[in-house]
Amino acid sequence: MKKNTDRLRLQTLVKRIMREQLRRFAADTTKVHLSWPVYDDAEILNALDSLLDLRLSQGPKVREFEQRFANYLGVRYATAVNSGSSANLLALATLVEYGKIKKDAEVIMPAATFSAVASPALHLGLVPVYVDVERDTWNIDPKEIERAITPRTRVIMAVHTFGNPANMPAIMRIAKKHKLFVIEDCCEAHGARIGKKKVGSFGDLATMSFFIAHNMTTGEGGMIFSDQKQMATIVSSLREFGRLPADVIRTRRLTYRDPVLGYYDARYITTRLGYNVRMTDLTAALGIEQLKKLDALNRRRLQIVSQYTRFLKPYRHFIQLPTRKPGTFHNYYGFTIVARPDAPFTRRELSLFLEKNAIETRPFFDGCLPDQPAFRTQPHRSIGRLPVSRLLRDNAIFIGCHPALTSRHVRHVRKAFLDFFSRYAGRRRGSKKLEKKPNTR
Repeated sequence: MKKNTDRLRLQTLVKRIMREQLRRFAADTTKVHLSWPVYDDAEILNALDSLLDLRLSQGPKVREFEQRFANYLGVRYATAVNSGSSANLLALATLVEYGKIKKDAEVIMPAATFSAVASPALHLGLVPVYVDVERDTWNIDPKEIERAITPRTRVIMAVHTFGNPANMPAIMRIAKKHKLFVIEDCCEAHGARIGKKKVGSFGDLATMSFFIAHNMTTGEGGMIFSDQKQMATIVSSLREFGRLPADVIRTRRLTYRDPVLGYYDARYITTRLGYNVRMTDLTAALGIEQLKKLDALNRRRLQIVSQYTRFLKPYRHFIQLPTRKPGTFHNYYGFTIVARPDAPFTRRELSLFLEKNAIETRPFFDGCLPDQPAFRTQPHRSIGRLPVSRLLRDNAIFIGCHPALTSRHVRHVRKAFLDFFSRYAGRRRGSKKLEKKPNTR
């Protein structure tokens, strides 16, 4: 009885502290952060339950989180890991372990994206093939995918950039035609969908990240999804040292017999070279509660994006704003702005002005991956001159549109942009040279 009473007192205290924290943030308009973790007492109390029950590593909360998210996406299997980067690594490693791709196989991916798309391929001895992105969605261009395919091509990595769904129907048709595997990188696309079908349920494998900046968060964390049992089994084994499947460990722990080891505890049979990238129950406890709120959090993002779009539309002769295809749901991980090549200001000037006015900005991730120092000398192919990717590299920034922003934050953003654009009223477009001409080598 005392244990339950103490827990109730603790719950009351946590709720009071979190209400005060939320009030303090709502009152602070001094900075418009790029992202902000939006959680309350529900996440904290669920994590406290794990601590109080001495459940620290991978356990029942992880299994619950996996099942809930698989149901949410409409897929059969989900495997939680410690990050989205690990999720991409294990997804590709699964195809290698599955015997479907070999070293030096080519993996087609967008040039304009984050390094964690290309790094896992290179770590596994695979060759990234960079293709350009569409001018409107900034997603991988299916026409460029077709141009990139060779006999060595085995995988297409489709990234749903900023939560804007890539053209999965077209990509899946290409994959079927050429007998290729598809991995969907949904690391920024929590809840995005095409029609009623959520991204992450189209490809052979899909990955998710729960980093602190994303639409829902566990601080760090990731997940891998598949409808294929054999792939899910390999993912699970790779996640945890290359062990036997969980059902074998559970049902045959002391009766498992190996040709060399004889009878051996099944928990310590290693069947493949694996990793240790498990998610903890503490992390999963946060994720369980965040997933319940995901759709509401995304709706709030769309409200903020709608307000941004409304006051920035009059300046579309200077900037390109985000778009989405009809029939899709774009969840807006961030709000991206591209300075047009003939604008009378540079991306740098806009970014510096916003930062000076306490509005955080970031470039378009790594811009154009083959131009990054880490990837310039690594094995790769680039298809064409990648003009859109290099335009984004030189001209794009994004700002926050997260649910923690209040109406006062939005008004602050509006005022800053209007002040900036007022400097160029009546200025002839193209009257100022860009900070740097796009590299079209």
